[in-house]
Amino acid sequence: MQPVVETLSGLERRVDLVVSLADVEKEVQSQLKRVARTAKVQGFRPGKAPLSLIERSHGPGIRYDVINTEVGRALDKVIEESKLRIAGTPNVEPKTEGVEEGFMGFSATFEVYPEVTVPDLSQLEVKRTNVQVGEEEIQRTIDILRKQRADYQAREGREAQDNDRVTLDFVGTIDGEPFEGGSAEGFSFVLGQGRMLPEFETAVRGLKAGDTKTFPLEFPEDYAGKEVAGKKAEFQITVTEVAEGILPELDSEFAKSLGQAEGDVEKLLADVRANIEREVKSRSTSRTKNSVMEALINAASFDVPKALVESDAQGRVAAAREELKQRGVPNADSMPIPAEAFSAESERRVRLGLLVAQLVETADLRAKPEQVRARIEELAQNYEQPAQVVAYYLSDRQRRSEIEAVVLEDNVVEYVLSQAKVTDENIDFDEIMGTA
Repeated sequence: MQPVVETLSGLERRVDLVVSLADVEKEVQSQLKRVARTAKVQGFRPGKAPLSLIERSHGPGIRYDVINTEVGRALDKVIEESKLRIAGTPNVEPKTEGVEEGFMGFSATFEVYPEVTVPDLSQLEVKRTNVQVGEEEIQRTIDILRKQRADYQAREGREAQDNDRVTLDFVGTIDGEPFEGGSAEGFSFVLGQGRMLPEFETAVRGLKAGDTKTFPLEFPEDYAGKEVAGKKAEFQITVTEVAEGILPELDSEFAKSLGQAEGDVEKLLADVRANIEREVKSRSTSRTKNSVMEALINAASFDVPKALVESDAQGRVAAAREELKQRGVPNADSMPIPAEAFSAESERRVRLGLLVAQLVETADLRAKPEQVRARIEELAQNYEQPAQVVAYYLSDRQRRSEIEAVVLEDNVVEYVLSQAKVTDENIDFDEIMGTA
């Protein structure tokens, strides 16, 4: 008789299984005889030990494995005949009630994948990000590159201003007491780049070498240094040098310093434009993709398997530990990181993954070989030897799979954009680049 699959709640199912004790014992004896042929038992020649001794030493382990195998076969048969898609690992427990003599009973509880219905894409509202890259954006990028390579020259009597490198000594106190990290000598920073807190930079502006100043500074509540966050300090600073930043000329030497071997300024400008356009395209595409995915998940309504959510959350915990270890955080392996902290995001990721997979299947959006090749070639343009990068990705199955996943997402985004209500969103260059 075919076991009945019972619905407990939502996606949770249960099925009762039975295993014949006679079948188990038959297989156990068969395996014991095979082991006995080569078993080495003290006091007996190899293969000559009595079966009863082999039973005592090997029987429990063999019997455990046989029972697990038989239960697994019984469950696999139910799953296949019922056409179920199992999510996660079933929980199998012994069952005695209602089990006939000569059989062992088990109860398997598991979750199944949900029936995922793709929402009406024509009703989705999506924003498509557009960014213009013109001569002004190119020139500003070049100026940033020049500032990064500035040559600083000390100027007597110069009042500190933005883009000057200021060197100073400072002592900070809280309630009259020094605090860790609150003092330094010969400390240098470029004014106006946001390296120091705004109050600190404001106090430094206008000072000359030899000037001393005392001023209050209130640390933000979310300051990285927890021991001083939200507290009010007093700083005394003494400026020892103000150096003006002299920007390099946009010439052959500057081009060479940026890796343009021939020192060709026009080629440098073309390379900078190409790099900016690639970066802007990548960020714009990512922003549009986020809008598409958000619209999809907001329109989705189905249960997700708890087992998949828990697995994703545990994976994120492991990734967090690995990141902490790379940062040199002690006891990263034992530090308590509750999986529950990731549960909401993990549920969202699982739901979106199931929905995207269904959309790919329904609309046949799988990554095509020529798409993967084109994406790899585009990626390779960021490297000095593109041909080698292309060959590497094409020969490495794991790397190629990563690109296939990206292309698949791109296909989903383009398909949704072709069906949904799309609003073009023009974004400023500084906003998309995070420099606003």
